[in-house]
Amino acid sequence: MAALVAGLVAASLALSGCLYSVIPAPAPVSTASLAPDTSGVSADLLPFYSQELAWEGCGEGFDCTTVDAPLDWADPGAGDIELALIRHRPSNGAEPIGSLLVNPGGPGSSGVALVRDSVTFAVGEDLEAAYDVIGFDPRGVGASTKVRCYDAADMDHYLYDIPRNERGTDAWEQEMLDRHAGFAEACDANSDGILPFITTPNAARDMDLLRAVLGDEKLNYLGYSYGSLLGATYAGLYPERVGRLVLDGAIDPQVSMLELDLTQGLGFESALRAYMADCLEGSDCPFRGTVDDAMADLGTLLASVDRSPLPASDGRLMGADSLQTAIVAPLYSEGSWPYLTVALTDALQGNPDVAFQLADFYYDRNEDGEYVDSFFEAFRAYNCMDYPIDWTADDVAAAQAELDEKAPTIAPYWLTPAPCSVWHHPASGTREPITAEGAAPIVVLGTTNDPATPYEWAVSLADQLSSGVLVTRVGEGHTGFNKGNQCVDDAIEAYLLEGTVPEDGLRCE
Repeated sequence: MAALVAGLVAASLALSGCLYSVIPAPAPVSTASLAPDTSGVSADLLPFYSQELAWEGCGEGFDCTTVDAPLDWADPGAGDIELALIRHRPSNGAEPIGSLLVNPGGPGSSGVALVRDSVTFAVGEDLEAAYDVIGFDPRGVGASTKVRCYDAADMDHYLYDIPRNERGTDAWEQEMLDRHAGFAEACDANSDGILPFITTPNAARDMDLLRAVLGDEKLNYLGYSYGSLLGATYAGLYPERVGRLVLDGAIDPQVSMLELDLTQGLGFESALRAYMADCLEGSDCPFRGTVDDAMADLGTLLASVDRSPLPASDGRLMGADSLQTAIVAPLYSEGSWPYLTVALTDALQGNPDVAFQLADFYYDRNEDGEYVDSFFEAFRAYNCMDYPIDWTADDVAAAQAELDEKAPTIAPYWLTPAPCSVWHHPASGTREPITAEGAAPIVVLGTTNDPATPYEWAVSLADQLSSGVLVTRVGEGHTGFNKGNQCVDDAIEAYLLEGTVPEDGLRCE
């Protein structure tokens, strides 16, 4: 079973753009650093922007450091937090053309882990050979000052326990809200007061600090999934400091959390149908008939597991919510579809062990039962602070009705009582378009059947940005760069390496 997960890790772009691999690439360790860029910095921020980095080797080909950032950018004297960085120097030993910051998404995914474990997978060989590739953990994440909530045992209960009450009843809704409230209480108690400041605008301001202390006048950046929202937010705040930005798997900044949930639900149903069409062509598919027949049979499996959860070899019980998580995880990458076939084949025979491995992978839970890099905690914190609850019960009912009609397989298990309704701090974010007037060209890359960040969001973001340039990858899976489409890779690399702006509307079949 461990081999299955290792293969999935190597093949997948995981939750909301989280990137992993298992093949590190060597590069020379260097302690060199340019002088900080402090041009135009106010006096109260100068102590942060004038930091000189002290790099130390942290594995073959990598060096690491930390940067102090204001806890509250509106009040820089109110305390500070620590940001963790890792650097991979050009693999051929050449002088770098600059720094390339990379964010793998989430929110909550570790950029340090991304670069440390899979720099070539993250940026490709040509960019790896040209740039100082910089991975960083945003505030609240991983090796930076992070959000802390539950220990592993309590997290298991929170994510995997079977509800006691019947789905859809008032008692079930209250039970889920109570569960969310307990999690929110633990986060507030254990995170040392940082929760109100775990926001995407603050993380974008941190990114400008990183740009400056790395010695770059402008930001060169490759952001995946949520990383596209972080990059767009940066461009809105600092349009004059935009260098070469690529936003892959775009999130539309103006959509609400309810709209986001609805659109993703429709996207995953579409991806699931594409998986079923592919599965039915193989001899090992556990379903038969048409795609509609297979989807109906999968719906029957989910309903059965909802009534009678399946016992796993480690003692956990798999209900419909966890099985749906296991289904969603491999839909992020077409290369992971075979693992979904194995999981569903076994689940139909009463064995949920492989499905649990997929769900654990989604939540960043390792084989020892520990949760890595505080991913889920940071994910919740960012979303609750970024997205105000600005919808009504009628809006939720309308969204559910649309899911019932257009995504009937996943609809019964998709929308649940809003966890951010019991978060301890009111959202400070606003959902509005980002134009970034005056910015250099910003390349937005969308994939036509991306389930997690649907293609329509890439079109919308490229339209909003005053200098947006849309590149389209026709295909399946989440994000588009470095996934085997030469047309896409050539366009992105020409921009990041040479500044050659792709044709707006370029469509890569």
